[in-house]
Amino acid sequence: MAGAAPEGTQFDARQFDAKMNDLLTADGQDFFTSYDEVYDSFDAMGLQENLLRGIYAYGFEKPSAIQQRGIVPFCKGLDVIQQAQSGTGKTATFCSGILQQLDYSLTECQALVLAPTRELAQQIEKVMRALGDYLGVKVHACVGGTSVREDQRILASGVHVVVGTPGRVFDMLRRQSLQPDHIKMFVLDEADEMLSRGFKDQIYDIFQLLPSKIQVGVFSATMPPEALEITRKFMNKPVRILVKRDELTLEGIKQFYVNCEREEWKLDTLCDLDIIMREFRSGSSRVLITTDLLARGIDVQQVSLVINYDLPTQPENYLHRIGRSGRFGRKGVAINFVTKDDERMLFDIQKFYNVQIEELPANVAELL
Repeated sequence: MAGAAPEGTQFDARQFDAKMNDLLTADGQDFFTSYDEVYDSFDAMGLQENLLRGIYAYGFEKPSAIQQRGIVPFCKGLDVIQQAQSGTGKTATFCSGILQQLDYSLTECQALVLAPTRELAQQIEKVMRALGDYLGVKVHACVGGTSVREDQRILASGVHVVVGTPGRVFDMLRRQSLQPDHIKMFVLDEADEMLSRGFKDQIYDIFQLLPSKIQVGVFSATMPPEALEITRKFMNKPVRILVKRDELTLEGIKQFYVNCEREEWKLDTLCDLDIIMREFRSGSSRVLITTDLLARGIDVQQVSLVINYDLPTQPENYLHRIGRSGRFGRKGVAINFVTKDDERMLFDIQKFYNVQIEELPANVAELL
């Protein structure tokens, strides 16, 4: 593509506008249109009563910036390009848009969502199922590493929505176990991640097997040239919704570091910390242990504490990790274990986000 940056280059939010204008102009017309309507509450969006019940039961109270702008155009059947960082509520945006438009009297696959990892696909399946709990939605995750025969059995029994990874979804379409005839909505989630993992050809192959008249939603944290190319090829006059990076802050998350000095002392430090928490708080403990593989792909509503046993290798991933503890204005605490080798990265993170990370005080339990 003319003027494209070297492979792997990613554009920040400021460059996004300029690049979209440069690259996505067709026959003298702007390829996309802006959509600026903002809805301050879920009630104002004209959603079905039973979808609203699911949204509120899931724990949402006020829509996030992307939800305020992005749910309604998707519900109207428009093709949408939505760019926002992880942790801003993209998943609930397209799940709500899909759930609003399904024909529940027809037990056929009507919506297909692709995600880059099986963990993210399974997470989306859970959110879709929870939000659609009062609608009786049938959702299935088609991902690698699971039984092909079981996938075929579930698909044959009838589902409304399939969420999956490109390889397994293409396999199910190729085997005709997943029938595309009734699919009217197609979503690419974390499109930038999908392309960086080499799924471009499979995404194109899947597109070829879907009905020609289909609503397409592309959701992504960044928009590299390959993602723009996909939007140009498969979307019809999409509306663009952009939540700029500067709207995403670490406000509301208290951040601390613990000087562990040596790598081998981290485990004892972690055990001491969990004991302090347990002694302070009544009720059962909820512990989530994850790796950078899931840095952008997991959303747990009740997490209020994130412990970075190891600091992320990239400062950008710090937000994706600890943003889980303060999503949509909820308060949270992040604690970073730091050895001598980590001091430089801690400094880089503070500089990147313009934050000051203090040493963990003795009264840590009272912070939660």
